[in-house]
Amino acid sequence: MNIVLLGAPGAGKGTQAAKLVEEFGTPHISTGDMLRAAVKAGTELGKKAKSYMDAGDLVPDDVIIGLVTERLQDADTEKGFILDGFPRTSAQAVALDAELSKLGRPLDAALLVDVDAEVIVKRLTSRRMCRDCNYIGSASDEACPKCGGEMYQRDDDNEATVRNRLDVYEKSTAPLIDYYRGCELLVTIDGDRDPNVVYEDVKRALGL
Repeated sequence: MNIVLLGAPGAGKGTQAAKLVEEFGTPHISTGDMLRAAVKAGTELGKKAKSYMDAGDLVPDDVIIGLVTERLQDADTEKGFILDGFPRTSAQAVALDAELSKLGRPLDAALLVDVDAEVIVKRLTSRRMCRDCNYIGSASDEACPKCGGEMYQRDDDNEATVRNRLDVYEKSTAPLIDYYRGCELLVTIDGDRDPNVVYEDVKRALGL
């Protein structure tokens, strides 16, 4: 089960990935986590990535592709992987396909968790987080139901920021969705339902 996970910020793709990891033990590979791990480990690619990150520049595609290829040779990915946050563009998708082909590990599906933009705006602007335990709740939580701590709204969960993030996602990811549709790998799931119902659909669509 080799999957690329697609979906706008707040669509709930992280929730679905966590459920897949829990049930099937498939590693959830987030490019952000991977970059931090490579920098911390001081690998050659990690050092290269760090030089760009320290300068505030985007890490180039070839470095990211190198890191992904390196990560996919770890033993825990033998039964499959869930790539999250990469690829972000059609060019990256083409480069990723070439590397996966060399490894003999092509993608089985590009899973798109699809939620209407207005639903996401409502979902994210009403999101609240606990200052003490990082529990994620909603505006209706006056105190954290888990530890009683203070609930607050993250700076990036205001409406203007959320809409901007969605615009950026739409512009960069729409061509990627078309790319995977053209490769007959795109699997679209309606994410605007109870996460457990969505998960049952995900498993059915992936033949799990």
